[in-house]
Amino acid sequence: MKQIKAAITGGIGSGKSTFSSYLKSKGLPVILSDDISNKLLESDKNIRNKIIGIFGKDSYSGQKPNRKFIAKQVFSYPEKLQLLNSVLHPVVMRQIDSLINKEFKEDKLVFIESALVYEAGIEKSFDYVVLITAEYNTRLKRSRESGEFSEEDFKKRNENQIPDEEKKKRADFVFVNNGSKNDLFNKAELLLLSLYSL
Repeated sequence: MKQIKAAITGGIGSGKSTFSSYLKSKGLPVILSDDISNKLLESDKNIRNKIIGIFGKDSYSGQKPNRKFIAKQVFSYPEKLQLLNSVLHPVVMRQIDSLINKEFKEDKLVFIESALVYEAGIEKSFDYVVLITAEYNTRLKRSRESGEFSEEDFKKRNENQIPDEEKKKRADFVFVNNGSKNDLFNKAELLLLSLYSL
């Protein structure tokens, strides 16, 4: 089997994190781009200064990023989302590449979970893109039940992402997640069978 780096992406409430967690439980390396972004927001002074320059002093409380404030800004003003991505994504991708190279010393297959693969224009950085998708109302229900987003926040974030119909045309693997977790886990097994046969 050749070395493969596969991105896992999907909209809010699609189940991409559940899918990624299952792969991790199978002992496979899964890199979480959100975790890298969050650490950089806290620890990288250069990024902090740029974020304050874009969003103002309210974007940080001391050394800690005010994530709710930043999120409200970027999902209310799409141009600010692009600015945030231009600051974060190049550094995040460098760290992801470094982590991938480390994982390749032990594994042939590495997964990278990233919500904004297409929005950030980074799909060519991966050998394959796996899209997890679900019906709009199913995703909304899951997001509300998790307590992470209000319906208004969900709608704003959803509007700022490329529609799933467009992503489906560009993804290498598409898994529809309107059913149970076990159904999704079976699809993860199907993906592994497909990738290990390459």
